[in-house]
Amino acid sequence: MSVDLETVRRVAHLARIKVGDDEAVRLQDELNAILGFVEQLNEVDVDGVAPMTAAVDASLRRRVDEVTDGGNPERVLANAPAADDGFFVVPKVVE
Repeated sequence: MSVDLETVRRVAHLARIKVGDDEAVRLQDELNAILGFVEQLNEVDVDGVAPMTAAVDASLRRRVDEVTDGGNPERVLANAPAADDGFFVVPKVVE
């Protein structure tokens, strides 16, 4: 695939970038080099290769998923400046 000058100007216009004629030629060469590299990557055989989400294989530490009584809300709210119906009462922030 090859990029022509009109495509370079169109992309620059869409990106709202002012590009002069001499700079458009330079950008055309750079875009063609990038697209050439992408075409090389398409030639790589990746059959049987698992997709990676990270360079290092790591797993998350997880807590045990067990049902509890949820703690003791009376003790949690004992030091609260204001509480109502088992919840902290805070000043209104959004008008």
